[in-house]
Amino acid sequence: MGIFNLLFGNKSKKIQDFKSRNAVILDVRSKSEYESGAIPGSKHIPLQQVASKINEIKKWDKPIITCCASGMRSASAATILKSNGVEAMNGGGWFSLSKKL
Repeated sequence: MGIFNLLFGNKSKKIQDFKSRNAVILDVRSKSEYESGAIPGSKHIPLQQVASKINEIKKWDKPIITCCASGMRSASAATILKSNGVEAMNGGGWFSLSKKL
């Protein structure tokens, strides 16, 4: 196992695990960013609204893969979701994530 996998885990493997369990892709970028290009079928909730929409997200009853432009906002969103009992992971930048799906 390489040092990268030791430090960060196998992200692609985790993405595939989430995907196999019908994960929802949650894009947390701004509305204009999302409208300029996004993963087909993804849901959009800007980062600033994630905490207030926890109950809605929990009703999806699926694991969540968060994404944004670079991975910073999606990391924050995944942390918020996890702290509220939602199974979530940071998928990173949406364009990079789209290639792993």
